[in-house]
Amino acid sequence: MPKIKPRVPMKEQPALQRIKNFDSVPYGYTEDQAVEEAARCIQCKKPACESACPVNIGIKEMNLLISQRKFKEAYLLVKEDNAFPACSGRVCPQEKQCEGDCILKKFDQPVSIGKLEAFIADWGAAHQVEVQECISDNEDKHIAIVGSGPAGLACAAECRKYGYAVTIYETLHKAGGVLQYGIPEFRLPKDIVDDEVAKLEAKGVKIVLNNTVGQNIYYYELVSQNDAVFLAMGAGAPKFMGIQGENPLDGVYSSNEFLIRANLMKAYKFPEWDTPIDVGKIVAVLGAGNVAMDAARTAIRLGAEEVHIIYRRTKEYAPARAEELHHALEEGIIFHELVNPVRFHGNDEGFIDYMELARMELVEQADGSLRPMPIPGSNFYMGVDTIIEALGTVPNRLFLDRAPEIKRDKNGVIIVDENYMTSVEGTFAGGDAASGAATVIKALGEGKNAAKAIHTYLSGAS
Repeated sequence: MPKIKPRVPMKEQPALQRIKNFDSVPYGYTEDQAVEEAARCIQCKKPACESACPVNIGIKEMNLLISQRKFKEAYLLVKEDNAFPACSGRVCPQEKQCEGDCILKKFDQPVSIGKLEAFIADWGAAHQVEVQECISDNEDKHIAIVGSGPAGLACAAECRKYGYAVTIYETLHKAGGVLQYGIPEFRLPKDIVDDEVAKLEAKGVKIVLNNTVGQNIYYYELVSQNDAVFLAMGAGAPKFMGIQGENPLDGVYSSNEFLIRANLMKAYKFPEWDTPIDVGKIVAVLGAGNVAMDAARTAIRLGAEEVHIIYRRTKEYAPARAEELHHALEEGIIFHELVNPVRFHGNDEGFIDYMELARMELVEQADGSLRPMPIPGSNFYMGVDTIIEALGTVPNRLFLDRAPEIKRDKNGVIIVDENYMTSVEGTFAGGDAASGAATVIKALGEGKNAAKAIHTYLSGAS
């Protein structure tokens, strides 16, 4: 094993500066920094990083090409497997996937694969590199895709390569799904998402905005008008605590509503954009996943004086990416471990005033797992102006309740077989709608794989 050079750090906006704006936190690698970081890759014979990537990017070769300053070749290589590297490079949980399996992790920090992926995607866009794809002649067959989030976009990109005519139906006025409404600008600038979507449209994918399947057009119409349908509506319905005082009080948001107002409706640009959002002085965010970190970091940028993360376990169990948790703590977010709300209390005007919490302890179960349990007599109170519940999501029932022939499990998640086909022949599903709330890169992978399954179904290829 040669001597391993330390990872090339990426410059970021200082915490005290960035909490006053929504600009990107990392500044990105320069060409020289990217070359130096890519050269840390030891070119394993069997790169475990690639098998750990849900879209199977050729990471080893990407690193080699970048280290040789062959940026265009590296960009084209990545685009072969991933139509949206600028997005996934920024929001993937790389530490649990490609970087988690990098051999260097055993000796030092792994290669910064995600940041190299984002670098090469930005380089390709800045230099207007054209990706010449060989598109087959299958436009006599039509595929309808419901939802323009990561799974829908990835499926559309792959189906277009196979030559099919593709139309995406999107409820909102912008395409991108969670990339648009769920992830703040400081993690994923929206001009990047818009650029990726525009490239997809340039390849012939039609996107119909402001169109809710099940309301503006019925599912059976899609089935009758297309040769295959892919359901990629995501999981847009929020979960709530279900505790006393939750429902009637103003100032209690789901993370979906809060982030949609902030991201998609540009509340942070009020009054330039006509979407005010008053977070008050003290904000409590319930949950400790990436969405909770996004909500907390957005709240402090919107002017909250204190933002508290409320979590019933300890930091080490927080499902958020380590980088997101680190950034949140840097920005002054206060993390409360082993506490859980039990009741919300409002004032005479009907606004949230304070909440009652119980202290928790992790109790070992028969199977060895640790379950958070309330400590009797430990309740205490916390004054709050706003509560944001980031407790996970489930598929939206608006469409699915009008298509009862599509089987779902008890959580409302669409049931598919090993080929992504639902209980209705010719209708496929993937992403959060079929797997439950997961990651962007997992949804991209499912969209890509579902496209292959659709092609097999339509062409009879094996």
